[in-house]
Amino acid sequence: MHKLTLTPNFGREADAFYAELIAAQAGLSDEAAADWLARLTLILCNHIGDRDVLRQAFALARESQ
Repeated sequence: MHKLTLTPNFGREADAFYAELIAAQAGLSDEAAADWLARLTLILCNHIGDRDVLRQAFALARESQ
């Protein structure tokens, strides 16, 4: 079984990534931003394609509320 990567994976680029993530949603209404995030999530889940890893991510996201 593959494991979800929990260690920081962006290195020095973490702040730049976060800025890009926020900028990609700039100007969207709350509803449009939620729709965009849902589409992004499905795109990335498809890219990962490993249901075991995705289940781990789902559980971690729920724990982090």
